[in-house]
Amino acid sequence: MNLKKFLNEEQDPKAVEKLLERIKSLLTSQEFVEYIAVQKKPALNLSPDCIALTNRRIIFCRPKTFGLSMDFQDYSWIDVADCHIKEGIIGATFMMRTTRNFTNMMDYLPKAQARKLYQYAQEIEEQMRGVRREKELEVRRASAGGVTVNNATPIITHPQQFHQQPPALQIENEDPFALLQKLKGLMENGIISPEEFEIKKNEILSRV
Repeated sequence: MNLKKFLNEEQDPKAVEKLLERIKSLLTSQEFVEYIAVQKKPALNLSPDCIALTNRRIIFCRPKTFGLSMDFQDYSWIDVADCHIKEGIIGATFMMRTTRNFTNMMDYLPKAQARKLYQYAQEIEEQMRGVRREKELEVRRASAGGVTVNNATPIITHPQQFHQQPPALQIENEDPFALLQKLKGLMENGIISPEEFEIKKNEILSRV
């Protein structure tokens, strides 16, 4: 790894080098380190704590036994709910909370480094929120599999059908306005999209 790219905010070179040596064995295929922040306490600290951000997770790195070993705590980005920083007179504190409300933090980070952590985390968080929304919607769609109108034609039988043309409705034996109410309820509960609702609505109204 190129050491210089991790020293732009005056990180301790020795700490970064030691961390990169230890972290290499943790990285998975296609995973790479994006940023490293190094703790800087007012007192002399030969083995400072660090935070490493990769394209897949946040890793809190805390040296133990005078730097001879290191404790790693890592969190996949998909499980990170939010990150924020709190700046003080001496340095800043970086705080992270997971979707299950587990928290972790690191204090005495140089403010410039803490801001970089926050900036990168915000960009990834926004992406992950979108991913989580999609997964939740897929689960809801799957759990609503086989929803039928008039026990005839399924509105949704599988999440993959959301990307296909909605099937035709059989409305001969049921009030079209009752059908519209059912469809509206499906749309409001996120079972079908607004576009699918419009298609079905026009189809029903054209037969009235």
